[in-house]
Amino acid sequence: QVQLVESGGGLVQAGGSLKLSCAASGRTFSRYSLAWFRQAPGKEREFVSHTTWNGEMIAFGDSVKGRASISRDNAKNTVYLQMDSLKPEDTAAYYCAARLPSTISIRATRGYQYWGQGTQVTVSS
Repeated sequence: QVQLVESGGGLVQAGGSLKLSCAASGRTFSRYSLAWFRQAPGKEREFVSHTTWNGEMIAFGDSVKGRASISRDNAKNTVYLQMDSLKPEDTAAYYCAARLPSTISIRATRGYQYWGQGTQVTVSS
């Protein structure tokens, strides 16, 4: 079992930055890779970024590429998502997710076994 707790969301003006955190706990969490997804009202959940605990397989969704970075602190079992140059269309609930190695695409929600409760990001114009 893996528990995920997101934090760091909030209200920010367009052009600003936010750093989201995902604290992971549970057994053998180092076997899991972590990802960020987001979901705006009325839209499907969208892939944002992915990383393994050793920093391999880092990927970003097209909508955030060039504006986002993902990092981790293994000592704290925490993964961070830094978002810069925020736009109103980045407004969404951001979710952290964990998965075991799988042939399912890292961009597919169905590949993830555990999800956090989400943190809301609102970007004002």
